[in-house]
Amino acid sequence: MSKNGISIGLALAFTSLASSAASYAPDGRSNAMGNIGVATADYLAAPLYNPALVAVFHESDDIGMLLPAIGVNAKDADSSLETITDLQDTIDDYENSGSNSSALEQDINNYLDELDGNAPVNVTAGVAFAIAIPSNNVSVNLYGRGYVEAISSIDVYTSGDTTERYEKSTVEVTGFGYSEFGIALAKQYTIYGESFSFGVTPKYQILQTYSDSTSVNDFEVELDDFDSEITAFNFDLGAVWMKNNFRTALAVKDVLAQEVKSTTTSYTYELNPQVTLGLAYAAEYFTFGVDVDLTEQTRYVELEDNTQFARVGIEFNAWHWAQLRAGFEHDIQGTMEDSLTAGIGISPFGTLNLDIAGSYGSDNQAGASANLSFTF
Repeated sequence: MSKNGISIGLALAFTSLASSAASYAPDGRSNAMGNIGVATADYLAAPLYNPALVAVFHESDDIGMLLPAIGVNAKDADSSLETITDLQDTIDDYENSGSNSSALEQDINNYLDELDGNAPVNVTAGVAFAIAIPSNNVSVNLYGRGYVEAISSIDVYTSGDTTERYEKSTVEVTGFGYSEFGIALAKQYTIYGESFSFGVTPKYQILQTYSDSTSVNDFEVELDDFDSEITAFNFDLGAVWMKNNFRTALAVKDVLAQEVKSTTTSYTYELNPQVTLGLAYAAEYFTFGVDVDLTEQTRYVELEDNTQFARVGIEFNAWHWAQLRAGFEHDIQGTMEDSLTAGIGISPFGTLNLDIAGSYGSDNQAGASANLSFTF
């Protein structure tokens, strides 16, 4: 027998609401711009990147709602999920054939052999919301998001007849689920003639682990009941320095490190502080930005799945009615493939905003996201 680890991130709804990995936010504007946001996010999406930006808004901005924001990213280098689906369909045909079929048996064995040794699969999906009230005193943004990541190992049974092989080939899933609800507070200051904004986000976190074991024929990409759960208080910090159209920003996410251990497996998930530097040129009709993670995101302690991104993005704004965006992101740790991103925005009358984004990387890696927001 041989075992193959497959990483899968899955979406749940809040309370089981879900989003994605901590460095990922389902925001169509930022996702289209290479997932930058520490120096460029608008005041609605700011808590997902840098709470200091909650206080950076236009004079015409008033109460705003981001409801909802959704997204999904997937990397399946060896098309493992497609192979499992084809295998399950073939097993159904084989069991319903009423007689032994050598051709179907051969197909089943070929699919099992193909799954043996495949590269990991990564899927991240998410949803988020925000309600913001900008103010010259203290700006406020109430938001929520979450994410789930899972590790699944396929144990392909290599001996016995065809039926025995697929009945004894199993998929074991261990997952980590996360939800956060917080309120971002920010205010602009003038210090020695320079414009700064500082922000803080106190938030409530729910960390959960999941585990499941099924035969390969019954496997579904989902997680049900959690096997352990902890809750915690945490906070994010952010600052931005604005000089004409130039910005330099720093964000620290999850200042207090957290970890949760599965009660049924040996895996430990660590949520460590993440520090990101952002640089941007933000004009009325043009924005360019760069984000660089100064720290790694650990994730599963027992696995070499750390991530650390460098990102660049650009936006052209057509008189605030439509936007064209593009970007690029690179994982310094090499866990994820490089991705090209692009997207559009539609914002008629400055009240309704629809942002759509897509991303593409090599080895069957792609993603999409969209969000709908309203400003009054």
